[in-house]
Amino acid sequence: MTPNEDGIEASDVGLNEERLNRIPEFFADNYLDTGKLPCMATLISRNGQIVHEAYRGRDELGGGDPIGPDTIFRIYSMTKPITSVAAMMLFEESKLRLDHPVHHYIPEFADTEMWVKGTLDDYETRKPLRPMEVRDLFTHTSGLTYGFLMQHEVDALYRREKIGRPDETLEEMCKRLAKLPLLFSPGTRWNYSHSTDVLGRVVEVASGQSLDQFFRERIFGPLNMVDTDFFVPEEKLPRLMACYSRDPETGKVSQSDGKGAESKAYRAQPPLLNAGGGLVSTLRDYHNFCLMLLHGGALNGTRLLSPKTVEFMRLNHLPENRTIRQMGDKTFSEARMEGNGFGLGGSTIVNVADTMQPGSVGTFSWGGLANTFFWIDYEEEMIAIQATQMIPSGCYPLRPQFQQLAYAAIEW
Repeated sequence: MTPNEDGIEASDVGLNEERLNRIPEFFADNYLDTGKLPCMATLISRNGQIVHEAYRGRDELGGGDPIGPDTIFRIYSMTKPITSVAAMMLFEESKLRLDHPVHHYIPEFADTEMWVKGTLDDYETRKPLRPMEVRDLFTHTSGLTYGFLMQHEVDALYRREKIGRPDETLEEMCKRLAKLPLLFSPGTRWNYSHSTDVLGRVVEVASGQSLDQFFRERIFGPLNMVDTDFFVPEEKLPRLMACYSRDPETGKVSQSDGKGAESKAYRAQPPLLNAGGGLVSTLRDYHNFCLMLLHGGALNGTRLLSPKTVEFMRLNHLPENRTIRQMGDKTFSEARMEGNGFGLGGSTIVNVADTMQPGSVGTFSWGGLANTFFWIDYEEEMIAIQATQMIPSGCYPLRPQFQQLAYAAIEW
């Protein structure tokens, strides 16, 4: 690999160039050449220096143009850490508290009850043991859920009510959401959910700004994340690649959203500012966000958060230092449930051996629906990001394979 823009080579930061080169070759041999994926993009930095950046494949399955650093990906749930940072910026300004009940910001949640028993059309509810608090939104212990989880009658209620439909605002969605029963009493379980969407609405109320305005002015602008937003402007549309979906039962692949101007979801500003999964971005943009977190809340002289706040965010905030597996049981997660707790906006490793992968305690990570993923290893001062566009996440073991290959490149 040639030196980066600062003249730094992989060996200068303790990484083996030959082993880094295995990464794109592995994904090309096993996924691109076999037609399983349209592309794979990977980026690794250490000590703030990008020393691996590889773009293989094309922006359409079986055709299209080669991907590159300017390719725009749908990052889906990798939006969640950004929303969480926005909320913690307001926390530092004392405009919100973690122990505030959510109804302090969204009054409709004052009367939300929890499911007891019944059917989709005839069910019983009762008051939860305590009100939903802001901290529950960060950690997915709110009692909310996702309709796509397909595990409970409450999930089915979400599907029937079309929670998360794109033609309504965050405010409207949260008002409807508050009328549905919780899956459990807040703080008692972990369940992947619309929690971060509600947190996005809390950001709007506490800041007095729309979420997209807050993101652009307070995060994207200062971090030079020039290609990150809830939609793709017309002049950038040719850089938005297509997205695909693989049926878990048949393995059949179909296009879920088109490339560029053929995209149905990202050509214009949507009414719903999906705080839990609505952003598009590039690897370099998202690396700027990760680098800010690695550097304790600051980048290029601009501070978004205090180092103590970032340290606080990546602690395990699940009760009694429990893992996602211990609190989540059968629920879906974008990170391995064993060995990972959950911080304020992402998973955090509490037991490396249980993750079945090399890593470090305190590593902060999360992923997105179309098989995007990132992690920040503070002990190794290492950031790694990968992206393709194939739904659902976990349809192939891309993330553990990337981790194995990346950590194998460390020499010191």
